[in-house]
Amino acid sequence: MTMLAIDCATEACSVALFDSGSLVAGEHRVLMRGHAEALVPMIAALPGKGRAARIAVALGPGSFTGLRVGLAAARALALAWQAEICGYPSLALVAAMARARRGDQPVTVAMSGGHGEWFVQEFAADGTPLALPASLTPAAAAQTARTALVVGSQAEALVGARGSGEALPLLPDAREVPLLGEAALLADINLIYGRAPDARLPGA
Repeated sequence: MTMLAIDCATEACSVALFDSGSLVAGEHRVLMRGHAEALVPMIAALPGKGRAARIAVALGPGSFTGLRVGLAAARALALAWQAEICGYPSLALVAAMARARRGDQPVTVAMSGGHGEWFVQEFAADGTPLALPASLTPAAAAQTARTALVVGSQAEALVGARGSGEALPLLPDAREVPLLGEAALLADINLIYGRAPDARLPGA
């Protein structure tokens, strides 16, 4: 089966096309902003304009805007191509990328969140999440993280605040989605925001 993977959850924007689990082509850019403008041309530049029987999209937690951009593109393409759509947790992908580089060991993922907080989640050596993702202040994250290995965009900052451990800076990359395994690809494509939205309804 062919599969298109889309990841706009963080400051990175990436796409990848797979055939029977093997990477055909992909691209990874660190954009900070402008995911909406970059994503469709990146997909169109893939062989066959990225057309696939299945589309996997990052569900978060991550940037509210980036997550919505990725999901909207995935839904539109799935409708146009009559393709299956599935999602995957962003922090789980970063943890899987870490295990591929450092071997199977427990890992804490720390990614940039909103309002100066970090998205933090701990995973066992086999990739099983040990807690739900949480949006924490840097101080709280340093107290919470128990594993020696910390990965993600805020890994170095967390290890520095804690004063111990190994930091492995990583951003999600759609080209590495197969590391997750089939069980991590979810039919439920509701986004995982990780914290409450910034917007509030006006009071009565």
